[in-house]
Amino acid sequence: MPITAQDVKKLRELTDAPMMDCKKALEEADGDIDRAKDILREKGAAAGQKKAGRATKEGIAKVVVAADGKSAAGIIVECETDFVSRNDDFKAMVDRMVNGMLAAGKAGTDVVVDDLTIEQHIAEAVGKIRENIQVRASEFYTASEGKLLSYNHHDGKWASVVTYTGDNDEAGKQVAVNVVAFKPSFLKKEDIPQEVIDAEFNLQKRRALEEGKPENIAENIAKGRINKEFYQETVLLEQLIYLDNKTKVVDYLSQNGGGSITQYHLLAVGQSSEEATEEA
Repeated sequence: MPITAQDVKKLRELTDAPMMDCKKALEEADGDIDRAKDILREKGAAAGQKKAGRATKEGIAKVVVAADGKSAAGIIVECETDFVSRNDDFKAMVDRMVNGMLAAGKAGTDVVVDDLTIEQHIAEAVGKIRENIQVRASEFYTASEGKLLSYNHHDGKWASVVTYTGDNDEAGKQVAVNVVAFKPSFLKKEDIPQEVIDAEFNLQKRRALEEGKPENIAENIAKGRINKEFYQETVLLEQLIYLDNKTKVVDYLSQNGGGSITQYHLLAVGQSSEEATEEA
């Protein structure tokens, strides 16, 4: 059947795909709009495979938490350019995906959102945007005790969620900010493998010796630097709270309603997902 300009316009409005792609899909589908939509989706998936090797250093990391604070979903969707990551349609797609996972109670690209799987949404987006787009991480979190609190950085590239057992949600949220601001590697000192501490001790001792310190003094300096510098850089509860950069996180929590952080997760665009899960 002949393809009219109105048909092409309608398909474009439904899919946001380029005009020529819409026309070709309609011709292949013999004017069947639904079939044409499927064709565009299939071509988007094929295009995604071709672009899969291209670097994705931009994108959005986002966490959403259920109203009761007992579950949350997190996602990282990466693309090639910041032009795309700042696009309102791209942002809306990521929002739908992460909220869809929260509603479904699970993570994964097989989660169905608005009648399509997340994988199919990505294929459609690749077909429209013509960039490599990848779901780098999709996670679902639960809290059997306490509640989940999150922070999404304003640039969209970092997001965090913490499990907080106290009564002052604002204090817990400030710790979530700390996770993004200072990117800890461990929740508490006890979580650090001994070999990591030994390696740091040897590094700091060598540094002190190179500064001309005697062997016994170099060892004491190394211990002091681990306690003062290394732990504050790498351990969430030992870090200084972002609010004043003076008070340790563990002390800040004690001074603001008590409670503790029992686990944290950090999502970052352009990097692998980082997480630490420990019982306090």
